[in-house]
Amino acid sequence: MSPEPLRPLRPRLPSPLQQVTDGRFDRHGVELLLKRDDLIHPDLTGNKWRKLSPNLTAAAGRPLLTFGGAYSNHLRATAAAGRLLGFGTIGVVRGDELADRPLNPSLARCAADGMRLVFVDRTTYRAKTVPPEFADAYVVPEGGSNSLAVHGCTELGRELRGAADVVGVAVGTGGTVAGLAGGLAPGQRAIGIPVLKGGFLGEEVRRLQREAFGAPTGNWTLDDRFHEGGYARATPELEAFAGDFEERHGIALERIYVAKMLRGLLTLTEEGAFPRGTRLAAVITGRP
Repeated sequence: MSPEPLRPLRPRLPSPLQQVTDGRFDRHGVELLLKRDDLIHPDLTGNKWRKLSPNLTAAAGRPLLTFGGAYSNHLRATAAAGRLLGFGTIGVVRGDELADRPLNPSLARCAADGMRLVFVDRTTYRAKTVPPEFADAYVVPEGGSNSLAVHGCTELGRELRGAADVVGVAVGTGGTVAGLAGGLAPGQRAIGIPVLKGGFLGEEVRRLQREAFGAPTGNWTLDDRFHEGGYARATPELEAFAGDFEERHGIALERIYVAKMLRGLLTLTEEGAFPRGTRLAAVITGRP
């Protein structure tokens, strides 16, 4: 159930769980299900809703300040929430050189939704310092992952109890998989597919779970092989996979997170990672 202040947005919860027929999974005895979190809300899709909604409730109408890169979906979702609910938003954007350029479509959308954009150099951005003039704002970290967001994502796991054996999800900052694993029932497990290069996200997920639950929680693992070269990077093989999946199933795939996650799950299936009879749910966390 959505928090009372957000009820006017009419989120579609629980999000639909869609069974798809895909011979590449079927031949290994794996049933593929798509958890359509991309259908929760047209402006706050997927894990953006699940992570932002508890923070929006906690902010209680105060201006909300957060951080992101030039193409951040998190910034766009935060700006949209501000427009829809009538509160101010501030986006601290990585890269002071961007201030002298025309806004790209993503940042232009943020500005059109009323977000005040503050461009800082990359060293300042890494420190995640809140500009003094915004000291009274409610602060949400980059990507929206904090302990409230983790608790918000536990509902995703609860919605999948009894419906799947294994749940796959893309991992950016770690909050979604941290909460998902905490919400699943005993006997279920989560597999996170990081979209960033470096293999550092496991400790971040454990840190988020310690903050939210007091200790690492649930049965989860990360597979770092499918980042395709790093964040926002793509390969011809990924594009070919995504185009083929779209043609098979009529679902437009977001490339930075969703396509990488689905390609990773297919590879794991072909490697025999899942016993025959496994019900495998893939979380569609957002739209292109």
